Amino acid sequence: MGENASFWESLIYAHPTCTTWKQEAEGSIYHLASILFVVGFMGGSGFFGLLYVFSLLGLGFLCSSVWAWLDVCAADIFSWNFILFAICFVQFIYVTYQVRSVSFDKEFQELYSALFQPLGISLTVYRKIVLCCDAEVVTLEKEHCYAMQGKTPIDKLSLLVSGRIRVTVDGEFLHYIFPLQFLDSPEWDSLRPTEEGIFQVTLTAETDCRYVAWRRKKLYLLFAKHRFISRLFSILIGSDIAEKLYALNDRVHVGKGFRYDIRLPNFYHVSLPETPPVQPSHRLQRGSPRRKPTGVTNCGSFSTHS
Repeated sequence: MGENASFWESLIYAHPTCTTWKQEAEGSIYHLASILFVVGFMGGSGFFGLLYVFSLLGLGFLCSSVWAWLDVCAADIFSWNFILFAICFVQFIYVTYQVRSVSFDKEFQELYSALFQPLGISLTVYRKIVLCCDAEVVTLEKEHCYAMQGKTPIDKLSLLVSGRIRVTVDGEFLHYIFPLQFLDSPEWDSLRPTEEGIFQVTLTAETDCRYVAWRRKKLYLLFAKHRFISRLFSILIGSDIAEKLYALNDRVHVGKGFRYDIRLPNFYHVSLPETPPVQPSHRLQRGSPRRKPTGVTNCGSFSTHS
C-alpha cells in the first residue's frame, strides 16, 4: 500500500503547480479548434454522420497543430495534433470512397428513399438486398399476367415499384396492388422454406408496371446470413398482408348494410350456421387473405380501370 500511495503521490504532486496564470487569452486559432471539436462531436451515425464527424474533427486537429506551431512552439503538441489530423483525413477519404461505391440506379434509389430509409436501413444493408435481386427491375406490360390462378408456381417475392396490379380469383375482382406493395406476400407467407405451392389468384397488370423480384431460395440464403434482414422482411411482409386484408374488408359486407369485419372471429359461424366453425390456422396456406370470405357480397358495382 505504501508503494502504491507513493506512486500516486509522485504522479500528482511531482509536477509543480501553477502559481501564476496567464492574463491574456489564447489566440483565435485555439478557440476555433475548440469550437470545431464541440460541433464535430455532435455528429450522427451512418456514412454521412461519419463524414461530418471526421471532417470537423480533422479541421479541429489541424487548427490545434497550427496553434502549437505558431503560439506554443511545442513540437510534441504539434506532432500529436498533426497525427490525429492525418488519421481523420484518411478516415474521411475511406468513408467517402465507401459512399461513392454504394450507388444505385434511379429506381432503386427512389425505392430506398421511400421504403427503407424511413426505417433506418443503412446503405450497406440495402446494398445486400439489392444485390440479392441482381439489381434488376422487371417490366410487366399492360394486361400481361404476373401470375395465373392454379398455374404459376410460388418461387419468388416481388415488390411493385410503379404501376398497378389487379388481383382476381375465378374472374372476380378482389383488390389492387399499388407501388411499394408486395405482389405475392400472402403466397410467400403461406409456405415454409422447404414447401412448394401455386398461386390461388390471378395478378394482371392494369398499367405498364415495374417490379423488383427476389428468387425464393436466394432470398432465404440471405436471411440465413443476415438475421436483421430476415426480421426486416418479416415486418414488411406482415404489414403488407394487413393492408391487403383491410382492402378486402372495405369491399364486402354481410347484408342489411352491415360491413364485414375481419376482426370478428365468429363471423363464419354466425353467417353460416349450417357450416361447422373452421379452426384458425397460424399459417395462411389454408386461408389466404386474398380470398374473399364465403357468404359475403360485394359492396356494389366497381370499375377495374382508373
